[in-house]
Amino acid sequence: MIRFESFFFTPIWIMIQSKFLVLFVIITSFLFSNDAKESCDCLENKVTFYSFDAFQFNKGQLNLFPKSTTNTVVYHDFYTLSYNEKYEQAEWVAYELKKEQVVNAYFKRPFFIQDKKVKTGSADWRNYKNSGYDKGHLCPAADREFSKGAYEATFLTSNIAPQTHEFNSGVWNRLEEKIRYWAVKYNGLYVVTAGVLQPNLKTIGKEKVVVPNYFYKIVLDEYQGKYRMIAFLIPNDESKLPLYEFVVSVDKIEQLTGIDFFYQLPDAVENQLEKSSNYKDWSFN
Repeated sequence: MIRFESFFFTPIWIMIQSKFLVLFVIITSFLFSNDAKESCDCLENKVTFYSFDAFQFNKGQLNLFPKSTTNTVVYHDFYTLSYNEKYEQAEWVAYELKKEQVVNAYFKRPFFIQDKKVKTGSADWRNYKNSGYDKGHLCPAADREFSKGAYEATFLTSNIAPQTHEFNSGVWNRLEEKIRYWAVKYNGLYVVTAGVLQPNLKTIGKEKVVVPNYFYKIVLDEYQGKYRMIAFLIPNDESKLPLYEFVVSVDKIEQLTGIDFFYQLPDAVENQLEKSSNYKDWSFN
């Protein structure tokens, strides 16, 4: 015998259960979609990917400029220098060389002109005329061929120093080519370079531009917050020796120049890097 109330309430209960099931599915779907959306918004708003470029030294991330002994720092778009009026040239030129900047554009070489940003006036190019010395680039023109403006800016007289032709076209040029090779291989480098400026050196021209006996280059490589460094000290003369024969510690160059190069780095990192003259981690082949 079928009870009346069971017959009557069973379809109603099934209908109620069905409605609750549909409602539960709708609410769950709504909540899930909102949760998913909030999760996406949360990720988009809170997860930021930082590409730390240690060479962005002029953008507040890490200032790698050496100290200026003359307080005459001159900023150009693609290199920075500290000018020494006493010796009529830069005591250091610092710049980043990115991988994508190493190109051959074959721009026409412009005339050398004075650097208007040097308040005391950079040496006139005529000091080099008939001196027997080349107008040797510090930041090489070949490192700035990615734009005509950058290339032409290397022909300011604040960016040159007297070099023997054999040195400029020989061992110095070989070192510049090697640094460009490293910039491509290691995805960018930071370079500091100049002559070693000291009293009682030979001078040229009316403005008595000093002729350095030695030139240096310091190369810093950074990858994922880790650093390595190599420095060269080369006599201003002809040499057929391999480049690794000129590798010295940065400490030695600091002793000769009186310049504190990488004082912004943590002391432990700076001390370790600057005392080393190990070149085995760098490719000289």
